[in-house]
Amino acid sequence: MKHIEIRFGDNLETHATEEKSFEEMFQSVNPMFCFSKRIWKPQMDIFETRNEIMIQSEIAGVRKEDIIIEVSNKAVKISGSRKCNYPDRTATYRLAEIQFGQFERILYLPSVIDVEKVSATFSNGFLELTLGKLFSRNIKSKRNISIDFI
Repeated sequence: MKHIEIRFGDNLETHATEEKSFEEMFQSVNPMFCFSKRIWKPQMDIFETRNEIMIQSEIAGVRKEDIIIEVSNKAVKISGSRKCNYPDRTATYRLAEIQFGQFERILYLPSVIDVEKVSATFSNGFLELTLGKLFSRNIKSKRNISIDFI
């Protein structure tokens, strides 16, 4: 059975910058122009109920083994990579909008999370992460766990 790793901790760091780099300016002119690996940000939705926070992420083409989820009491970091799939390396691209390589999103949470009530599913290119809210002042310590996909 394959698992997705969910890490728990206090510090979530990002490798992406918010400013446009020199490379990104040229990327908009020619999508194949690239000096180094780019980090892309998949689209995500966050829903909140009385007892849970649910996060949906659109990450088609990513294998579940390539997904890393890190949870702190304040935020969730979803990262990983999508492998490049060139159909023909000699082809001339006329449009190239699908991003490949490393991806990363850090989402700040509206409530403290109960680490005993965290689950993830991955189906048809969508990652769904369900985080149970912690209602007591007892916050659990850091630990790593592995979550089964349903």
